[in-house]
Amino acid sequence: MKILIVDGNEKQASDNYTNLGMDTQFEVYSKIIKKVSKLNVETIIIHPAIYDNFLPKGLNLDDFDGVAWTGSVLNIYDQTPAILRQIELAKLLFQKRIKIFGSCWGLQVLVTAAGGKVRKNPNGLEAIISREIKLNEQGQKHPMYFGKNKLFDSFCWHYDEAETLPEETEILASNDKSKIQSISFNRNDCKVWAVQYHPEFDPVWMSGLMQQREDILLDAGIYKNKNEFNSFKDYFSDIDYYSSKKEPLNISESLINQKIHTIELSNWVNSLNS
Repeated sequence: MKILIVDGNEKQASDNYTNLGMDTQFEVYSKIIKKVSKLNVETIIIHPAIYDNFLPKGLNLDDFDGVAWTGSVLNIYDQTPAILRQIELAKLLFQKRIKIFGSCWGLQVLVTAAGGKVRKNPNGLEAIISREIKLNEQGQKHPMYFGKNKLFDSFCWHYDEAETLPEETEILASNDKSKIQSISFNRNDCKVWAVQYHPEFDPVWMSGLMQQREDILLDAGIYKNKNEFNSFKDYFSDIDYYSSKKEPLNISESLINQKIHTIELSNWVNSLNS
């Protein structure tokens, strides 16, 4: 299978991860897609937030079985060239017979391109753990969630959320922080599955993100104090070594068990050849 990965970030954001010894968001996506796929997968990565001419010469969008859209530190309503190029790419993909999976920023680009609207979440930053995401009746029946429990946690980082959705969009999951945690819609022969959280991230990567954004997390009150912050960061850095922290920190298996927290992605990847 051949999967196109759309990197949502500008260069500086990716460099910030690299400088901390972390994978970039597009590297995270490429690795987990290959890991959860039952078939051999080739991933091609493009960077529309960085380059005007982001499609390599000879690349044909019709050659791909699926498209995965990463997260980003951008805000869709800023409408900069880096953002507008991604919206136009999404509109172009809506004319193809293809399946798209979007995480967080990916959801926001796809919603905007299809006629919806994204706003700053009035409930504020939802970061590190998105707690008690609940599948509704549509979500429980949707193929993205085959094998997933009705109630689960996931890694996350987002200031924004979908405010209005494109026509004929199904909301699949919600929580107290945002009523739109996942959606599904079709445009022509294009099928979109998208989530506001990050099934592609793992505990170690999140520990690195916490190190990068410590001041933001403490200033936003995501953690009560530095000690609580350190407890979570240490735990995620090595969940086996710090296993005694799991219960006190209220960590669910849905968050840290890779097979469980990547179900949405594995269901999508393995649907591409059907």
